[in-house]
Amino acid sequence: MIEGLLGLAAMLALAFLRLPIAFAMGVVGIVGYAYMRDWNFTIAFAVAQTKIYETGRNYTLSVVPLFILMGNFVTRAGMSQELFRAANAFIGHLKGGLAMATILACAGFGAICGSSIATAATFAKVAYPSMRRFGYKDTLATGAIASGEKPFEFSFSASYPEVRSRMKASFARPSSMIV
Repeated sequence: MIEGLLGLAAMLALAFLRLPIAFAMGVVGIVGYAYMRDWNFTIAFAVAQTKIYETGRNYTLSVVPLFILMGNFVTRAGMSQELFRAANAFIGHLKGGLAMATILACAGFGAICGSSIATAATFAKVAYPSMRRFGYKDTLATGAIASGEKPFEFSFSASYPEVRSRMKASFARPSSMIV
């Protein structure tokens, strides 16, 4: 327990000395692993080398740049801007419509692109300036972009009977929605 807290303190100290976080975590990790193996740095470096190699070969991590590249292609083609304009034309006239249009456009772009990271990066360039121009707060603008990435993900996390019982409870008593 004390070793972990010392490692955390060392990592924070290195970070406050303006060493990049990745390097601070790497240094503390290698020193900590060497400590666990009776100060054998050969084993610690071998483990770090293997871990870095395995992380680089990880399929999920290796396709993220390709999703971002695809998002950039779609943005260069103007599709993300057109998607945003279409969503704004449908629901932009409502109160808070620009935020709803952002969520809708993010959902559409996320369905096309398949990457929430690329969606956030793209709509930070497309929708965020418009929302700031119309006086939306930073928290609402970034929250709308973040919530639009995967808006229907929550519905798949709960089982069907659980969702059904929640819906019945909310329709039975409107006051049950008030916290």
